[in-house]
Amino acid sequence: MTTDATDTQTDGRPALRPNDLLTFVMALACGVAVANIYYAQPLLDTLARGFEVSRGTAGLIITLTQLGYAAGLILLVPLGDLLERRRLIVTVSLATAVALAGTALAPDITLFFVCALATGLTAVVAQILVPFAAHLASDAERGRVVGRVMTGLLLGILLARTVSGGIADALGWRAVYWLAAALMVVQALLLSRLLPREPGQTRLGYGALLASVLSLLRDGPLLRRRLFYGAMGFAAFSAFWTTLPFLLARPPYDYPDSVIGLFGLLGVTGALCANLAGNLHDRGLSRVATGSFLCLIVLSFLAMTLFAHELAAIIVGIVLLDLGVQGNQILNQSAIYQIRPEARSRITTAYMTGYFLGGAAGSGGAAWLYTLAGWPGACALGAAFALAAVLFWLSEWVGESAPAGQGD
Repeated sequence: MTTDATDTQTDGRPALRPNDLLTFVMALACGVAVANIYYAQPLLDTLARGFEVSRGTAGLIITLTQLGYAAGLILLVPLGDLLERRRLIVTVSLATAVALAGTALAPDITLFFVCALATGLTAVVAQILVPFAAHLASDAERGRVVGRVMTGLLLGILLARTVSGGIADALGWRAVYWLAAALMVVQALLLSRLLPREPGQTRLGYGALLASVLSLLRDGPLLRRRLFYGAMGFAAFSAFWTTLPFLLARPPYDYPDSVIGLFGLLGVTGALCANLAGNLHDRGLSRVATGSFLCLIVLSFLAMTLFAHELAAIIVGIVLLDLGVQGNQILNQSAIYQIRPEARSRITTAYMTGYFLGGAAGSGGAAWLYTLAGWPGACALGAAFALAAVLFWLSEWVGESAPAGQGD
């Protein structure tokens, strides 16, 4: 990796910079890993028909994957503070490949559910890589490095929908998971060669390591606040993307999987704003930017509820939603990684567990509400999550509940 003489950590180790090759590789790896939990989203209608289950039951695929991801955040990500990180990342990547191969072979919805849970559990390798990148970066450029790596992660989320829809139309949905398994094997081999060896940052035992996550939450008002912002934003995001395929697969749209998947490309603007959000954090503007991004989420649901049968409104809503959710996510992570440098993996566990539990609540609740109240019900739920975050953000200003510097 390239570095200047001034770009070193206090221990003399060269600092990771935004334009380094390793930053690009880590961003790419994050995208490939996290894509695995989103391939099913544009395929839900196809999977429901193929396994002869209701759309509400098919929606549980997303919920179970996110619950598995939350479990992986609790059980696996803290190991990044304890074990040698390169070996951990490679091992978990290979485990993801096995889970994806099982998904491709699933003969019924029950086994698909089991493999979806396992895929979510092991796909957390992306959340081991992000704090690793933050650890390797200098204080002055940490926000931009995190933003660059998160750009790869967010592009993985968005492109996963487009890729899976196109492949499923051309080769069938099982081909999506065979390709994903192969990519994870290639990723494991690449990372085993390029990642630096980095020993664990703590001598705590595994049980004490997990218990310390609760201590970080108890003693960290900034972490709790940022966790709430993230969980509510991702709940709204998941409520939308879980039910959008149901809307687009029926009149007046009647789109096939390949076209539904293309809607994911509209969120590229959200991924590309990651660098902007990282810069805003490094300039000390996180608090104002957070409220702005949260308000974009509310506006997106307003547009898509009032004009559900207008394609232009759906497109504008997707752009606003992704800008709001992804910008907020970068600000949240840049802020929390300043708290305890030696505990970044455990901080990631605390934050991302709440984040994906929020996502599971959003996807599960929206799938259920869609069967009862259709698209307006799902959008109302997403808007409610976003409004809760806005109100909590306003409390930070009205009551100044965050100490100086803690609001960022």
